[in-house]
Amino acid sequence: MSHDRTPAAQSPAQAPAGYDAGEYPVFFVTVDTAIFTVRDGALKLLLVQRQDDPYAGCWALPGGFKNPDETLDEAAWRELAEETGVTTSGWHLEQLGSFGDPRRDPRGNIVTVAYVAFAPDLPDPVAGSDARDARFWDVDDLDLPSLQGGNHDRGLEDAPELAFDHTVIAARAVDRVAAKLEYTTLATAFCRPQFTLGELQHVYEAVWGVRLDRSNFRRWVQQTTGLVRPADTDTRRTSGGRGRPAALFEARSELGTLYPPLLRPDDARALRPAKETR
Repeated sequence: MSHDRTPAAQSPAQAPAGYDAGEYPVFFVTVDTAIFTVRDGALKLLLVQRQDDPYAGCWALPGGFKNPDETLDEAAWRELAEETGVTTSGWHLEQLGSFGDPRRDPRGNIVTVAYVAFAPDLPDPVAGSDARDARFWDVDDLDLPSLQGGNHDRGLEDAPELAFDHTVIAARAVDRVAAKLEYTTLATAFCRPQFTLGELQHVYEAVWGVRLDRSNFRRWVQQTTGLVRPADTDTRRTSGGRGRPAALFEARSELGTLYPPLLRPDDARALRPAKETR
């Protein structure tokens, strides 16, 4: 006789007898999402300007409190839509990490779960009812002390003030994107389904904040890793109406991890060692 029990046959888990949730410290959970796209030749981060305190008038990552009846992912997508009007189609979304310094929010002990999302050709965001404004900021125009490379090696007097600990989260998010471009196919998530090799190289340069050698890059993409394959089309694309039309390619997303990786140059964007943070 089989003693196997399917999950459907198991009794619901119950709290132990005498358990009192009130005996434990209360804290709340929020979600914040770092939304990136490549636009106008630069890596852009979506920020919203807060309408209410705390930090009224400051800029922040889109986010808010998680509802009891939703998952963390659902909360991230809901808050994104409510605060910016940006839709969720064609996105790559992944969890960045949790931030729980008890001093990070003056309203109380609030833990935030941060996400990173990427998408190409994003429309201009529309501020929701609880935000004054929403816009894409050039990452080099943000003062992110824990980031090096680009303009981050110097302070920016006219940079927007970010709420809570969002300077820390934003810097971690930029580094996550930059690092994943080294060894995954993620760069193609910033491109349309079919793209030129020049457009793909432009993604790497925008995210890393550096210029790459054209011949070496194309050799790595096509021969060393096989990151791309020719698109099944005879269509070719011109860049800015100049030069010969370029062939179109598509990502080989089944590769997953790229080997060998294309490592960031020494002057590319990256988290600076903790002891060197301004």
